[in-house]
Amino acid sequence: MKINWKLFIILWGLCLLGVLSVLPYQITLLGGLEKLTIPLYLVIVSTMVNNSILFAIIIFLGLLISDKVGLGLPILEGWLKGENVKDKFKSILPLSLGLGVLAGVLIIGFDVLFSLVGSTISLSGTTLPPAWQGLLSSLYGGINEEVLMRLFVMSLLVYITFKIRKTEDGSPTRLGVWISIILAALLFGVGHLPTVMALGSVTTLLVARIIILNSIGGIIFGWLYWKKGLESAMVSHFSADLILHVLLPLLAMGI
Repeated sequence: MKINWKLFIILWGLCLLGVLSVLPYQITLLGGLEKLTIPLYLVIVSTMVNNSILFAIIIFLGLLISDKVGLGLPILEGWLKGENVKDKFKSILPLSLGLGVLAGVLIIGFDVLFSLVGSTISLSGTTLPPAWQGLLSSLYGGINEEVLMRLFVMSLLVYITFKIRKTEDGSPTRLGVWISIILAALLFGVGHLPTVMALGSVTTLLVARIIILNSIGGIIFGWLYWKKGLESAMVSHFSADLILHVLLPLLAMGI
């Protein structure tokens, strides 16, 4: 069993930062502080304790599984080995940022199309949390959701397909990886349904909208994880969330 414990601690700390950062956004979506049924400090403590355990398990398993199928975090791993990774990080930025912006634009475009045919709770509506909360929540998307959906879920799916069929040199097949990317993206969309259900009535069209919109990003981030590493997927996801959770609220305010 091979685990890079320094990398584990870094990811665990980042995930705890992401959990804390998303709390204001989540509270606003649920109706604000006045809607809380328990004191705020208990919400924070229970959230941090539960997620510290959850993400410790997810990160441990994710690092263990990803190493078996050639996936991982090449930049952070190189940095921990004492390598100069500055140029490597710079090399992933244009593609990661560009595809993140593309994902955000595509999601907005498809969201508008869904709203035209009757879907509710549009991303382009005026009930979005303020931009500062969206900025903080983008950290959760870029860090925690990528650790969960790519490092753990996608790696696990790739490992399963790898066990079923592998290439002659003992690597996962392209088909297996693509199946894993798409399945992880669909699960990513399904994972957003509980939040939407808490906001109001749910229709078949709305469910399809949530799954499809989130799958767009999931496929892009999954491809980046495969080709460039988890750091690239994180940067891309963060930039997409900036479009969705920061730019849109600012535009809605007329800024």
